[in-house]
Amino acid sequence: MTPRRSNRPMSEINVVPYIDVMLVLLVIFMVTAPMMNTGQIDLPGVGKSLAPPVAPLEVILRKDLTLALNDRSHKGEERKVTREELVKILRQKQSQNADQAVVISADKNVRYEEVIRIMDVLQQQQIKKVGLLAQTQGR
Repeated sequence: MTPRRSNRPMSEINVVPYIDVMLVLLVIFMVTAPMMNTGQIDLPGVGKSLAPPVAPLEVILRKDLTLALNDRSHKGEERKVTREELVKILRQKQSQNADQAVVISADKNVRYEEVIRIMDVLQQQQIKKVGLLAQTQGR
């Protein structure tokens, strides 16, 4: 009398192949780890502190194509300027702080060509870090 074998699936897991693979990987890592070159990372020192970012200068282009300059770092003082005055003031501000950005804010009724003209004037005068200011629809 032989015991009957049932056709049920086997519910045991054979872990021997997994152990063999893990031992091979362990040997590979143990052999290759001493051969690896470690990289060098330059961490910032204690003396290197980050300065707070400077508020950008906002060039405002109104519907009637007049220009105004808003210095956000000085309580948001807004004053009307001509293109020549604008370039002069921006050059002076960026000579004092080269990291100060300039953003252009235009009325929604102003043609895009006028904004491009202002950007072109600023680029020709080597004004750095010029961007556009966008507002969301909810405002």
